[in-house]
Amino acid sequence: MGFLTTHVLDTAHGCPAENVRIGMYRVSNNITEHLLDAVTNEDGRCENPVLKDDEFAVGTYELHFYIGDYFKDKGMDLVAPNFLDIIPVRFGISLPEEHYHIPLLVSPFSYSTYRGS
Repeated sequence: MGFLTTHVLDTAHGCPAENVRIGMYRVSNNITEHLLDAVTNEDGRCENPVLKDDEFAVGTYELHFYIGDYFKDKGMDLVAPNFLDIIPVRFGISLPEEHYHIPLLVSPFSYSTYRGS
């Protein structure tokens, strides 16, 4: 059985992004169903997979990264409203027997993501 992990890297400070709140959602017919909340550790990772077992199934999902709160907590003097606040990453799982990994590289003004390994 496959599972989903994530990792957040702060490219503005050149370090893992610790204490980023993440929301996990299932999307069906453009309706989101909240599955869980998680927080990144000192390595910018969640301690456990954010999706596994019976929850890890073919379908469309979203991770919501609360990055505005993260940069505010880091003491960055950003003009409100933040350019980036909550970053939604919508993705599909088509092979539920595989490991899916979604890294987020982020600064207050840009981000990138990809399917990692």
